Amino acid sequence: MIKLGIDNLISNKSRRNRLKGARLALLGHPASVTRFGQHTLDALMLCDELHVVAAFGPQHGMRGDKQDNMIESEDYIDPKHNIPVFSLYGEQRYPTDAQLATFDVLLVDLQDIGTRIYTFVTTFAYMLDACATHRKAVWLLDRPNPAGRPIEGTILEPGWESYVGVAPMIMRHGMTLGEFARWYVNLKKLHVDLHVIRMSDYNPHAAPGHGWPLHEISWINPSPNAANVNMARCFPGTVLFEGTTLSEGRGTTRALEKTGAPDINFDRLLVRMYAMKPEWLRGCLIRHCFFEPTFHKHAGCLCAGLQIHTDNAAYQHQKFKPYRIAALILKCIRLEYPDYNLWRHFVYEYETKRLAIDLLSGGTFLREWVDDPRSTPDDLEERLEVDEKAWLDYREPFILY
Repeated sequence: MIKLGIDNLISNKSRRNRLKGARLALLGHPASVTRFGQHTLDALMLCDELHVVAAFGPQHGMRGDKQDNMIESEDYIDPKHNIPVFSLYGEQRYPTDAQLATFDVLLVDLQDIGTRIYTFVTTFAYMLDACATHRKAVWLLDRPNPAGRPIEGTILEPGWESYVGVAPMIMRHGMTLGEFARWYVNLKKLHVDLHVIRMSDYNPHAAPGHGWPLHEISWINPSPNAANVNMARCFPGTVLFEGTTLSEGRGTTRALEKTGAPDINFDRLLVRMYAMKPEWLRGCLIRHCFFEPTFHKHAGCLCAGLQIHTDNAAYQHQKFKPYRIAALILKCIRLEYPDYNLWRHFVYEYETKRLAIDLLSGGTFLREWVDDPRSTPDDLEERLEVDEKAWLDYREPFILY
């Protein structure tokens, strides 16, 4: 039975004693729970040796109080424990000197989903930077990566850093947050007192979860639209649709597992996809579907679309390529509808000038490949293979499990 980082902290008295006398802060969210479902903040407060004086919440808040995307949270006083909870997705996205002065050791317990653009990764990286500058220790309580070890996509290009791309990572990185912390500290040469409290009995290769310990711990949405393991597996591809005029399923009960629009023939599109690059579509079930978002893009309109399923016998963990699937959808839309208004122009994660699709993909390469009528899937494959091989070697020294 798996024991999470938080479980291994609260069950080990000698480890807790190392924190005795220190003022502690917690960076967490709704999925910060023990294997028995108790919230990490509550579990820490029950430990006599530990003195928790503050907490920090990322996007969607410590309580998961913001359903839609890019909605800010405010600071507040926790009603149960009477400590300040500072928002890192609001007026401040980087901790202030005053906030950093409230604690000596930062405990971090965030459930990641294994994709570069997840803003929790950026928030954690900002906190690592700040703690290094202010000489604060960081204890990372590790958790599973539900997308598992496979890697896919392109590595963020120099100059394309943003709130959805804090460092030169690949889209689907295949690391736990503890492994990311080790990699990031090494990358930035941070002088920070980092401790990674590892999980026990975690096997990221084991079926059927392939990264997520099915039937051992409950899935709790780390953000409101991360509803299940299927979403986490699809997210390295479906998140690209945030930068398009296509719906990514927000406003439905299965966000970021599908895409669609009212004015595209997805039956015809799927035929073209299988004719163009069938090997990119292996390892999952891709189903033609219809849905009507209640909010966000195409709200109140019936959309045709495609939904990706990895929760059935068709799923093959190593062959499933969500980034390639999403790229092929975009390419085939451009070929079927050359003048389609595909790229969405809007303020995205505090960026006012650069296109969201470029921020998401980590450069202009994907958009230019989609828009070039002469480019082929083999052109994209060549680029992906180079970056994927490089990342595989890059991350190896920091793997813990």
